Amino acid sequence: MAEYVEPLGMRILIRKDEPRHRTRGGIVLPDSSEIPTITGRVVEISVQVERNHDFPIRKYDKVLFHPKNAVPVDFESDNLLFVVPVDDIVAVFRRTVAEVPRLESSSESDVEDNGGDF
Repeated sequence: MAEYVEPLGMRILIRKDEPRHRTRGGIVLPDSSEIPTITGRVVEISVQVERNHDFPIRKYDKVLFHPKNAVPVDFESDNLLFVVPVDDIVAVFRRTVAEVPRLESSSESDVEDNGGDF
């Protein structure tokens, strides 16, 4: 029988991203100066959050969260899981969908005149 974690109330379960050991500029950081990582992927959402349309959070979204009220879950030894109140979710990362070019008709002369009848 498989076990899983289901958050209750207005909470979600987040798998914290790995800490960065290199800055975007390429500077390698020593282990003692770890940059605190507060981003992660949504693993599970509670039923209350799923039904509440005021919170546009879905499974697998990448989110930015405030770690103060996050409760660590020791469920998987190789992953950092946290139960986080929805109020501590600061942002959801979204990708923009590229605009699909519209097909334009070549000219109005290509359309037959049906005398107004379709």
